[in-house]
Amino acid sequence: MNPLRAPYAPTAQESRGRPFVVLEGVSGVGKSTLTRLLAKRLGATAIHTLPQPHTSLSPAINAQLRPLPQFAFYLSGLLHTSDLVREALSRGPVVADRYASSVLACHAAVNGVGLNQVKELFAPFKPYLLVPDATFYLTSSNHSLKQRMGTKTDVKQDDTDLLTVPGRLARLQANFQAVADEDPSAIPLPTNQRSPDDLADLIVKHLEAQRA
Repeated sequence: MNPLRAPYAPTAQESRGRPFVVLEGVSGVGKSTLTRLLAKRLGATAIHTLPQPHTSLSPAINAQLRPLPQFAFYLSGLLHTSDLVREALSRGPVVADRYASSVLACHAAVNGVGLNQVKELFAPFKPYLLVPDATFYLTSSNHSLKQRMGTKTDVKQDDTDLLTVPGRLARLQANFQAVADEDPSAIPLPTNQRSPDDLADLIVKHLEAQRA
């Protein structure tokens, strides 16, 4: 039973024939490129978590707020994303670059908080979120990740910290694996030796098999 009541309850999640696909993984693994490619292939709406207006505010939030209000900010962005996904699914498929797993894994890693503690804070709001049809967890070797990060054109502080803050990358990878292990929509997707087109082919084939 959904504990959230009006006006806080989400709009009804009706049966849908359009897929909601999520791409997860650490920065630089190729999520954004693949999101754009899949959106074109599927005729889908591409959505990034965090969406606006949160995206523009996030650098100041990260620099100025302590962990709990920072988490509340990212949680509000995630809830807003779910509203946007619901609206977009009325028109066609949706591909999201990050979703709930990123909020959990990244907040825990960046703030040195146990993942279970973050999940406990998150639990009351989980019923609000639209459940993905498939969540692809992109992984790569650390060597490939460093190479990709070197060619990234929109490098942010979080991207830099991923490779320069001791232990950050290992914590993030461990957190994503732990979240994926409990995610019924999870599909692991190694990216080494695979082009974005190769990865898109695999995802499209998986979605076609789901609908068959």
